[in-house]
Amino acid sequence: MSTGTHQTPHTVPGLDVAITSGYVVPVSGPPVEGGTVLIRGGRIAAVGPGREVEVPAGTPVVDAAGAWVLPGFVEAHGHLGVHEEAEGWAGQDTNEMTDPNGARMRALDALNPADTGFADALAGGVTSAVVKPGSGNPIGGRTVAVKCWGRSVDEMLIREPVSVKSALGENPKRVYGDKQRLPSTRQGVAAVIRDAFGRARDYRARREHAAAEGKPFDHDPTLETLVRVLDRELPWSQHTHRADDIATALRLADEFGYRVILNHGTEAHLLADEIARRGIPVVSGPLFTTRTKVETRGRTLANPGILERAGVKVALTTDHPVVPINFLVHQVTLCVKEGLDPATALRTITTHPAEIMGLDDRVGSLRTGLDGDVVLWSGDPLDVMSRALRVFIRGREVYTWDEGTRTGTVADPWYREPVA
Repeated sequence: MSTGTHQTPHTVPGLDVAITSGYVVPVSGPPVEGGTVLIRGGRIAAVGPGREVEVPAGTPVVDAAGAWVLPGFVEAHGHLGVHEEAEGWAGQDTNEMTDPNGARMRALDALNPADTGFADALAGGVTSAVVKPGSGNPIGGRTVAVKCWGRSVDEMLIREPVSVKSALGENPKRVYGDKQRLPSTRQGVAAVIRDAFGRARDYRARREHAAAEGKPFDHDPTLETLVRVLDRELPWSQHTHRADDIATALRLADEFGYRVILNHGTEAHLLADEIARRGIPVVSGPLFTTRTKVETRGRTLANPGILERAGVKVALTTDHPVVPINFLVHQVTLCVKEGLDPATALRTITTHPAEIMGLDDRVGSLRTGLDGDVVLWSGDPLDVMSRALRVFIRGREVYTWDEGTRTGTVADPWYREPVA
């Protein structure tokens, strides 16, 4: 039986390019002054000092002298393309708030590459994003990882599903409380999740029995998805802010044995020792917001640094469009100001989100074999005055900043060069 996991068909060819003479920051290794990043067929073929990397004849060369050269950033949690900006109701496909258990829903099926948020992502050096259903349901659906440029989600696709989205706390209890139906309280939200996994366990047993007996079996896409979570094939991306909700998330994960990723984790610093002891990662943010509701009263830019010092793997998120995605790196800067280790800060938007979301075989650093997603910066990206000058996805230049006109241009994904 198919696992239902989809990866990019690479319908947009990867290109060859050599980016030379820059200050190369691989993130996964030490910086290289005067370094070269060689991309062949859309994948990184070599990274190192210019004198050590042989550039094949005929390879296009980009002179990055004076620029910082980094991997494209990875947004671990957002709603690009499913919560479109400036479109109102017509572009709002984040939540299917008609069923508390939306495990069969797929963000893949609602993503619009024409959302202006994708251009903002490139301007902020973000080349990959995990797009998730919203937090209106206790179980929201399957998440998808995409590149931030392309004609269709199928061409942009990195992997699907990446995880399954779930929510605790105020959002689902408000949505269904307004409908006068279950769940309207925190205990109701937890009950919906617990009931769903109980049914998934029973379903798995019946499926296995039918297979052993050689009998036909009616497959249920909702329960199939939850079985993949129970089997630890897919992590559970748990929206949770307040410490008591985080404790519930840990309790449910202990009960059913699935892998959990804490999303937002506004008060995670209050339980940092418990989270670290269990080896649970936290996708922290958004951090440029006011305290808009009771469960975000504990919001603090010190949260990522406290978690990191406790031994928790941390990624940062804008939760786009809650915070514009091009501000992702600026959140890192302010978290450093509030105690995040500057030596590892860039990992929170590169290697860490890639590892947490299971994408580190494709993105997150400048390493041989990974996708050729490279960004040239005017300086240290943690300096708010620096900007992304040129952005490459799989070796193709997709964004260029023109200092003369002070405008950024996104390559037209609909244009195709004639085939000889």
